[in-house]
Amino acid sequence: MKLFAQKQAADFIKTGAKEFRFGGDTRLTPGARDLFIEASVKVVFDASASAPASVAAATASPSFAAKGDALALFNSAEAKKLKDEICEMGRRCWIRDYNDGNGGNLSARLGDYFLCTPTGVSKGFLKPDMICLVDLDGNQIAGNAKWKRTSEILSHLGIYKTVPAAAAVAHAHPIHATAFAMAGIEPPQCLIPEVEVFVGTIPVAEYKTPGSPEMSVLLGKLAPLHQAILMGNHGVITWGTSVEDAYFKMEITDSYCRTLWVASQLPSKRTVIPPDEVRKLLDMKQKMGLPDDRLGLKAAQLCDCDPWDQIGDRPQTSATPANAGANTATMTNAELEGLVQKLTTEVMTQLSKSA
Repeated sequence: MKLFAQKQAADFIKTGAKEFRFGGDTRLTPGARDLFIEASVKVVFDASASAPASVAAATASPSFAAKGDALALFNSAEAKKLKDEICEMGRRCWIRDYNDGNGGNLSARLGDYFLCTPTGVSKGFLKPDMICLVDLDGNQIAGNAKWKRTSEILSHLGIYKTVPAAAAVAHAHPIHATAFAMAGIEPPQCLIPEVEVFVGTIPVAEYKTPGSPEMSVLLGKLAPLHQAILMGNHGVITWGTSVEDAYFKMEITDSYCRTLWVASQLPSKRTVIPPDEVRKLLDMKQKMGLPDDRLGLKAAQLCDCDPWDQIGDRPQTSATPANAGANTATMTNAELEGLVQKLTTEVMTQLSKSA
């Protein structure tokens, strides 16, 4: 009979494996069982397993080197909760078609370290044991060696370094917001209250190679005042006070860009939220502790340009065919056709009278 003690269990946990199998010739000590429970390692009795094989598995080291405090944190209850949240938000992104293929990535702050998604995996099929642990420099220090951290972790770290309030970061390629990023168009403001409060201005960051140090620095400069940033010719990156909050910012941003696109196809009265009302929304936002680069502005300084000019709306509906002096440059096709028909009728009537 071979004893499998607490030290051997600790060595096994360092491998990142989530299941320990042992046979009838092995006995686990109470201390070893307790460690496995704390680390969420499933203990399975397998009559075909032998003691040497079990011990060899325990002492093998296919995982990344990490200090004891980092390993303890990586296997803590807090880490387990964050890993589950990352997987769930990844699933939501995939369901909403925010990530094609294995695109996009998510991360969460864990003490002085950061949990992140692995590279090469669809966000719709993430599992907790795929999640990696990295330090502030982007070095992977814990996790199953099968899964390497996302190649764009430096972009996330650029935000974490300059925004202490950032508890999580999400990067995705939602179609409508990414279209704005490709076009280099910053979504206009003063149109929807929820966007003013929960997201605010959404800048377009110039293109930098994804995952590069240059992109990290650029995002770090923008993030303190913006929770959602369009990455030029790339996608969207958001941060939040939780993993779900970072996802919410992504969802709101893409929904807003989609709404803008639809609105731009309609005849419009070019309505906007009055500046004094926007000021009230920003005051509300400030009380909630949310960042915005317009918080210090007076009402007169808000909405100083027509947001409809930024999204290329269709002609106004104020001009009517009944108005002979209407400016045809501001009329819809239907209105213009009506005006032409009216003028044609009048001309034919005059010709009939003179005949």
